[in-house]
Amino acid sequence: MKVIIINGPNLNLLGVREPGIYGSVSMDTFLSQLRESYPNDVIDYYQSNVEGELINKLQETGFSYDGIILNAGAYTHTSIALLDCIRSLQAPVIEVHISNVNDREDFRRHSMIAPACKGTIQGFGLNSYRLAIEALSLL
Repeated sequence: MKVIIINGPNLNLLGVREPGIYGSVSMDTFLSQLRESYPNDVIDYYQSNVEGELINKLQETGFSYDGIILNAGAYTHTSIALLDCIRSLQAPVIEVHISNVNDREDFRRHSMIAPACKGTIQGFGLNSYRLAIEALSLL
């Protein structure tokens, strides 16, 4: 299986940003572990703080990959542009959140992108990405 993890704004700071919420492991470290756990799969990674760049990457990979794991960060709650983009793709998209967004601020409880995604996984720390890979393998 060929998948890509796409992370949105501020997720380049994983490992140092609010460790009580996001943990103290960097995405690079976790990505190495993830690739070791799934040696038969190709797991690519992309991160951007810019909404348009996320859309460009989704369009670039959404017709050639078997699945996309998207943590859109704060754009989850605001971006109709990401919603429209996801709806246009052939590859299934799994929405992922490291924290349980339902246990945080009220505005985080609504996802603009969820209606276009196959499903949402949240609240399991970085293992939310691992669970998303498992979910994609079942599709």
